[in-house]
Amino acid sequence: MTSEVDAYITALPPDKRQALADFRLRLKALLPDHIEVMSYAMPGFRQPGPKGRMVAGYAAFAKHLALYPHSGSVIPQIDCTPFKTSKSGVLFTPSHPLPDQLLEQIIRARQAEIAAGYGRTA
Repeated sequence: MTSEVDAYITALPPDKRQALADFRLRLKALLPDHIEVMSYAMPGFRQPGPKGRMVAGYAAFAKHLALYPHSGSVIPQIDCTPFKTSKSGVLFTPSHPLPDQLLEQIIRARQAEIAAGYGRTA
């Protein structure tokens, strides 16, 4: 799947291409054993294993970039100020990327949520 992610990033305008290439490396550093995939038409990282859950996806849009922890409950519990948020994601720009501390907080919250069994059915 890495070639699909490469193609997604390569097709972006230069500022977004560089910003998401850097963001991708930062996510890889936080999720070294995870599998890089395309999910919901965006690059992301899934837990290893046949039933690995999505931990994070990211995407480029006309006026911003975004991180999606594939959960509707992670972002509302974290103070993402001054970044714009929705229930499912946090928006940023190439000139104002997410700080390492905030990125790690979001990823770790999603991992804890998965570990606690969020979204699993009996």
